Amino acid sequence: MDQADSKLTRLCGQSEIPAGGVKRINVDGMPPLAVFNLDGEIFVTDDICTHGYASLSEGVIDGDVVECPLHGGCFEIRTGAPVSFPVVQAIHTYAARIIDGDIFIDPA
Repeated sequence: MDQADSKLTRLCGQSEIPAGGVKRINVDGMPPLAVFNLDGEIFVTDDICTHGYASLSEGVIDGDVVECPLHGGCFEIRTGAPVSFPVVQAIHTYAARIIDGDIFIDPA
């Protein structure tokens, strides 16, 4: 990594997230994160549903949508946008970078 990469936070190895899978990651000073692998593309979102306190990494993934396990609301994984009621507020997304097989984000 170069100096510009020094602000990045390592989340996990890319190989830890199977295709179609998700993993919850805890990083000091941040809310829990969900790391998704959609056909080899990595996406990172907040893990907690904006409607009720539930872990999206425990939800059902259908294509590029994750369903909250608590009330069934859905989010678009790529953008964090709400897809179905009762969810009306988006989840935060983070730009993921793959460096030497590891997944990083800029927490800022």
